[in-house]
Amino acid sequence: MAGVVENRQVVLKEYIDGIPKESDMEMKSEKVALKAPKGSGAFLVKNLYLSCDPYMRGRMRNFHASYIPPFVPGQPIEGFGVAKVVDSDNPDFKPGDYISGLTGWEDYTLIYNNTSLSQLRKIQPDDCIPLSYHVGLLGMPGFTAYVGLYEICSPKKGEYVFVSAASGAVGQLVGQLAKLHGCYVVGSSGSSQKVDLLKNHFGFDDAFNYKEEADLDAALKRYFPQGIDVYFDNVGGDMLDAALLNMRVHGQIAVCGMVSLHSFSDPKGIHNLHSLIPKRIKMQGFLQSDYLNKFPEFLEHVSERYKQQNIVYIEDMNEGLETAPAAFVGLFSGRNIGKQVICVARD
Repeated sequence: MAGVVENRQVVLKEYIDGIPKESDMEMKSEKVALKAPKGSGAFLVKNLYLSCDPYMRGRMRNFHASYIPPFVPGQPIEGFGVAKVVDSDNPDFKPGDYISGLTGWEDYTLIYNNTSLSQLRKIQPDDCIPLSYHVGLLGMPGFTAYVGLYEICSPKKGEYVFVSAASGAVGQLVGQLAKLHGCYVVGSSGSSQKVDLLKNHFGFDDAFNYKEEADLDAALKRYFPQGIDVYFDNVGGDMLDAALLNMRVHGQIAVCGMVSLHSFSDPKGIHNLHSLIPKRIKMQGFLQSDYLNKFPEFLEHVSERYKQQNIVYIEDMNEGLETAPAAFVGLFSGRNIGKQVICVARD
């Protein structure tokens, strides 16, 4: 008989609108057998590291017309994670394998064949790269940075690049890749500590605290007197409005996220879209999942540069599944420093 253990879960209580609160989630517990059902094609994993990502807020509302379905109230929240296979009825995944992909916010998750496996991959442990980096630097956020910069913006050496939310999971890599590409890079963030990280740890040419700027248009004119060639947008809202006024002719804007939109039901509009016309600006939203054919080259490119110490990466690690709701909510007030990760278990 397979062993039966307690399986703690973080579940969404009900659909929300606006900024998530810790009270929107709750901890539950159920028994789980450490065995994949025979004939199911499923495999059971023990979750080790879970990723907190801003896009997950969109899955907390009752909206079914998006690229990814909403969470199911009363069921474990789903997100990217790193896990270890405990038992398997799937010949492609064997006990002891490490995997990265979509899993549940719980101690153990049974992953079925009918689950989307397109972003599920085996991990070969590497002494030089922490396992947790496979939900950050070498996971969805890192790949988002890579795709957004190279596939959407295609920067040229010497161009002027602006990155908002620059110390976050995506932004910190965008800036470093742009610098390695020979660009001049400025980032914005929400604290003096993060500004210091951008300039003195990630190697940005300059950075500023947007919370200390009464006029974002004036701030961007100060940091980019010659204008912006590439804007990697993680926040939308007022920052996007200001960036539109400061783009150069034929500038490129990669719209990665709009974390400043606190309400989905009544979002604030963008006023300066008229700039797109005379400046012939290309502004494009994107999903990293549309470029999965590029994932192997991304993995090789970024892994190699990390091992050569040309790239650094910062995680904000919370210990314990029970800390997940607070860690997730903290994303929307800028509480995290770097990529927010939950350590459920070390192995």
